[in-house]
Amino acid sequence: MPTSLPAAEGALGLGQRAMLDVGADLFDLRHEVAAVIGGTGTLGGLMAEALACFGARVVVLGRNAGRGEARVQKINRAGGIGMFQPVDAMDGDSIAAAAAAIRDEVGETTVLVNAAGGNHPEATLKPGGSVCKIPLEAWRGVLDLNLVGGALAPSIVFGDAMLSAGRGSIINIASMAGMNPVSRVGAYSAAKAAVINLTKYLAIEWATRGVRVNAISPGFFPAEQNKELLYHEDGSLTERSARIIGHTPMARFGAAQELAGAVVWLASPKASSFVTGQNVVVDGGFSVVTI
Repeated sequence: MPTSLPAAEGALGLGQRAMLDVGADLFDLRHEVAAVIGGTGTLGGLMAEALACFGARVVVLGRNAGRGEARVQKINRAGGIGMFQPVDAMDGDSIAAAAAAIRDEVGETTVLVNAAGGNHPEATLKPGGSVCKIPLEAWRGVLDLNLVGGALAPSIVFGDAMLSAGRGSIINIASMAGMNPVSRVGAYSAAKAAVINLTKYLAIEWATRGVRVNAISPGFFPAEQNKELLYHEDGSLTERSARIIGHTPMARFGAAQELAGAVVWLASPKASSFVTGQNVVVDGGFSVVTI
């Protein structure tokens, strides 16, 4: 005869309490130092908060000190441990200086989230425009921002220390556009495809040395960089937004906090210990729809 369920949440048996403890231990990040490059942005900032919630000492990195300090204050008010460190992700010396500052202040970085990136207005195809008229420099700028600054340069600098320590998790924020190109943003799509490929390459090279490298590909999440494509000035949806939502089985955009679970899972040295070289898609089902 099956054992009856406890009458209330407070009546958990010893076995159930033990299971809860094991579950909490899986996502315990109290021994981790997490550097979130791009943590000054909407999505990166929420990722930083999520890591702090599970005990990580979190360093928010970016160029906007005001936004960075505001995010850190929010983390600390909630009981987390956070600090801000300025960085230019396009500058190797700046990244190295930031890594050294983190080491001196809170310890060696064990989790790196590469959340910097974005598109450029000149690289966005205007309705009725020609791809051939997009300046080459605009293409190059988007590729450099997302591939070099958004993944490669920080991974090399922080990854070197992780390899020396024999442990670490690097999480690159790619995009669903990197899996299949999205109309009008060809440079961004190509750059994020390169980020996914780089993720897999580094995962192969570092798999036996204790450093895991994975990517998260968000679907459509409203943020500063895409708000003009998704919303009119009055806050109503654009025609493009309507098509996106119509193509998404969940029939809505994602909310930034819905990326938290994937980030915490990939950051955890226990919960995702055998996971590397993966591209975790969080898109409400957008990528699985054909017709």
